[in-house]
Amino acid sequence: MTSDGIDDAQIYLPDLLATHARHYPDKSAIVCGDQNRSWGDFAANINRVANFLIAAGLRKGDRVAVMMGSSAEMLECLFGTVRAGGCVVPLSGMLTGEQLENLLDDCDARIAFVSAEFHDTAKTLKGRMGGIGTWVASGFEEQDMDLLPDILRTYPDTTPNVRHATTDAFNIIYSSGTTGLPKGIVQTHRARLHWAFSNAIEMGFGSDSRALTTTPLYSNGTWLMMLPVLFTGGTLHVMPTFDAGEFLSTVSRERITHTFMVPAQYILVLDRPELNETDLGSLQAVLSAGSPLRQDTKREIISRISPGLYELYGFSEGFASMLKPYQHEEKFDTVGTPVLGFEVRILGEDGNELPRGQTGEIAGYGAGMMKEYNKRDEQTAELIWRDDRGRSFIRSGDIGLLDEDGFLKIVDRKKDMIISGGFNVFPADVEEIVGRHPCVMDVTVIGIPHEKWGESCMALVIPARDADATPEDIQSWANERLAKTQRLAGVEFREQFPRNALGKVLKKELRAPFWNKAAT
Repeated sequence: MTSDGIDDAQIYLPDLLATHARHYPDKSAIVCGDQNRSWGDFAANINRVANFLIAAGLRKGDRVAVMMGSSAEMLECLFGTVRAGGCVVPLSGMLTGEQLENLLDDCDARIAFVSAEFHDTAKTLKGRMGGIGTWVASGFEEQDMDLLPDILRTYPDTTPNVRHATTDAFNIIYSSGTTGLPKGIVQTHRARLHWAFSNAIEMGFGSDSRALTTTPLYSNGTWLMMLPVLFTGGTLHVMPTFDAGEFLSTVSRERITHTFMVPAQYILVLDRPELNETDLGSLQAVLSAGSPLRQDTKREIISRISPGLYELYGFSEGFASMLKPYQHEEKFDTVGTPVLGFEVRILGEDGNELPRGQTGEIAGYGAGMMKEYNKRDEQTAELIWRDDRGRSFIRSGDIGLLDEDGFLKIVDRKKDMIISGGFNVFPADVEEIVGRHPCVMDVTVIGIPHEKWGESCMALVIPARDADATPEDIQSWANERLAKTQRLAGVEFREQFPRNALGKVLKKELRAPFWNKAAT
C-alpha cells in the first residue's frame, strides 16, 4: 500500500486457497486414496512448507523441483513453494536419472522435494547436483535429507510475508519431448490465474464441485481440473495411478461432477464390462484433451459415459479452444472456439493470416500464454507471430482451419504429416477411417520409408477384445475406404503405444525403427 492511496489489489492463488480455508476449514479440499485433507489442514500445511523454504534460504523466484507421486503432500509442496515466492518445477517419474539431472540443471533448482517413487534416483542425483542445497524426503528417510513429515509437524502455519506480482514465475512445466528434448515452459501467476478462472467458467465449476484427476499431477493437462476446482473452493479427488475399473467406482461412490481423461483412457473405460451398470449420473462435465479424439470414440463417450463432453484442443505454451456439449450436434467435427480470454489465427506459409476455410498453422494469443522457454531465447522468438496491433501470438506447429462460423478444425501436427508421392497425407484422417473397423480398439498411423513414394502410411493397431481380424484383413478393409495417397503399406498389431503423461502417442519412437532399418 502506498502512503497516499489504495494499492493495486490482485488476488493470487495462494491467497485464494487461504480464503477458502478461513471460511470453510472443515470442508474436504483434497481426497487421495485414504488421505482426506480439509481446507483448514491443506492451507496450514501450505504455509508450513512455505515457512520451511524461507528458513532454508529460498529467495523470490528461486526454482524448487518437486519429484513426487500424485498425493496431497505433493500439492502442499507445489503451493507451498508458490506461497513462499518460489517457482515450482514438477518433474515426471517417467524420466530416467540422466534426463532428470539435465532438467534439474536446466531449471537451476536450489531445493528439491522427493517422494519414495524417486528414492533411488534421488540418491544418485544428490551427490551430483551441487546447485541443490536442500533435499526433502517424503515417504522414506535418507541421510542429509530433511523429512517432510517433520516439516509439517514443526514449522508454523502462519502466512509468510511474501508479496506476489502477476509477472512473477509461478512454475516451469517441461514439454513432453515428443519431437526432441523437453523445453521448460515458464508460466506466470497471471497465466495460472487465467487457467483457473477461464476453465472454471467454461466448464461450470463451483464450490460444490467434486473433480477427479486421472493423470499425474506433474502434467500440465491435469491442472485443467486441479486449478479450477481449487480456485472455486470445491473438492479435488486424486487418483494416484489410473485404473479404468477404479475410475468407474470412484465416480459412482464419490458422486464426481467433473473429470478429465485423455482419449486412451476413455477407450479403456469404454471397454470395461461394468460400464453399463455403473451409475455415472453425477457427472456434469467430462473433459477430453491431450490428443485428438476419434469421432467414433466421441459418440460412445456421449452415449455411454456422459452427454456433458467437453473437447479441448490446446498447447502448454498458451492457447486452448473448447467444444462444449450443446455444440456437438452442429459442430461435431470441430474443437470449438477459443476458451475465454484467448484468440486464434490461421497462418499461411508466407506468415500472413489466412481467411476462414483455408488450412494453415494455428497460432494463439491470450492471458494464459507462457512467459518464455527457460534459457531458450532463440526458440522462444521462433514461436512468435505478431498481428497488425503488434501482439505476440504463439505458433503451435499444428495444422487447422476455421470453418464459416469460426469453429476450429484440427487437421494434424505439422511434424507428423506424411508426404507420399508429393501429396500431403495427415495421419489423423487415416486414423479416423481405420478406427472404424470393429476389431480396432486404438490406432496410430506413422510414415515409413517407401522406395517409390518416399513415404507411405503404416497403421499400428491395438486390437479390440476378442478381435478375429488379421492385420491383412484390416489393411484390405481400410484401403477400400481410403484415397490412393492415404492407402496403408501395412498394418501391425501392438499391445500398447509409447505415450507421454497425457496419453499422446510418441510417434517419433514408433517411426525410428523403420527409418533406422532403411538407413542401414
